[in-house]
Amino acid sequence: MENQEVAAKLLPKVLILEPPGVFTAFETEFSQKFECLRAWESPIPTDEFLDAHARSVEAMLVSGFTPITSSVLHRVPSLRCIVTTSVGLDHMDLQECRRREIAVANAGNVFSEDVADLAVALLIDVLRRITAADRFVRGEIWPIKGEYPLGSKLGGKRVGIVGLGSIGLDVAKRLEAFGCILSYNSRKKKPSVPFPFYSNACELAANCEVLVICCALTEETHHMINYEVLSALGKEGVVVNIARGGIIDEKELVRCLVQGDIAGAGLDVFENEPEVPRELFGLANVVLSPHRAVFTEESFRDAFELILGNFEAFFSNKPLLSPVMDV
Repeated sequence: MENQEVAAKLLPKVLILEPPGVFTAFETEFSQKFECLRAWESPIPTDEFLDAHARSVEAMLVSGFTPITSSVLHRVPSLRCIVTTSVGLDHMDLQECRRREIAVANAGNVFSEDVADLAVALLIDVLRRITAADRFVRGEIWPIKGEYPLGSKLGGKRVGIVGLGSIGLDVAKRLEAFGCILSYNSRKKKPSVPFPFYSNACELAANCEVLVICCALTEETHHMINYEVLSALGKEGVVVNIARGGIIDEKELVRCLVQGDIAGAGLDVFENEPEVPRELFGLANVVLSPHRAVFTEESFRDAFELILGNFEAFFSNKPLLSPVMDV
């Protein structure tokens, strides 16, 4: 027992405010490599916990649901590395990280395929009314009403992808196989991409029947999908969002769906999670998912290996494996 305690004290320390799902899934393996400072288990308030480790901890593990604000960073002046289990970085004050010379790594591309799979699944579900049809059968409505309403074909649909990073490209690859006609909006045109480029989301929507949101949430993209964009998409249009809820003006989306200004939506993310607008619950043309696009056994294992590799690189003074900001 004494030898185990000595060994634990020699392990590099990693601060964890709240346990990410990837950490929970591989906690035993992670704890064999690092001494985990578990703020969520501490009987003292988080601020006091941070103060207690202010001068000793250099690395932190966070999820996309844990805000890393300037006030949090101020309490841990010894911090030199943050690894987040998410791809998105809207939960972190990157400007403050840069000012404090804190290296940041994210999940890189390990979730891209799984997120792209769910994006296509949501789109097919909305167009073919799969979830609504399931309720139709389970509710024993079929024997009473008989035929179920027609769905809509995916092949040949004009699909606009907002954000053509690794996830957007994987979505494009999948939809291309279905025979969809693709175009995209991104921060800048990509010379190697053959699809038509639109410089803003409104122009893209006007030339599409489906919008798939794959971009990061930033000050520039917040509420980028607004009433003007939704109106341009039109009454036959469908929105799929597997990025961040705040990219869409949710109040306008709800209003357009309720009033029939667009045809449907597949949503894995929401603006004020876990709160979801109740108006959406009764709509048969809307498919809802609780921010689970990355949640597969395979992606969690890949993410764990990447997280482990990032921390091992940091503590060995080597370059991070998936740096967002290296110092």
